[in-house]
Amino acid sequence: MTATVPTYRWRLAPDGYATRRQLRALGLRPGGQGVAAQLERPRRRREPLVAYLYRIDRAKPVRPMTPGRAAALAKAMRARRTCPNCRRDAGYCIPRSLGMCVPCHDFPSLTS
Repeated sequence: MTATVPTYRWRLAPDGYATRRQLRALGLRPGGQGVAAQLERPRRRREPLVAYLYRIDRAKPVRPMTPGRAAALAKAMRARRTCPNCRRDAGYCIPRSLGMCVPCHDFPSLTS
């Protein structure tokens, strides 16, 4: 037997519930709790948009950033900014659709 989740119309959820982004803005995280409710926003000729809600009273504080986590995050972001073609830091995250920085994609003869 599956338990159903309470469903509310868009912008009509009762107080005490928040989405992940709203929890993060409050300095909180779901903390292992399951989805407590959901919002549905109807759309024409398509399935409704669904937003999952979590209880604020069960949320836990966000874990503090440690020096090790900060270093790992900086390394990952540096890898996303480095062009695999010219090996330069592009200054922005390389688009996955291109697979390389914009100058390498647009002018391959100039960057080789």
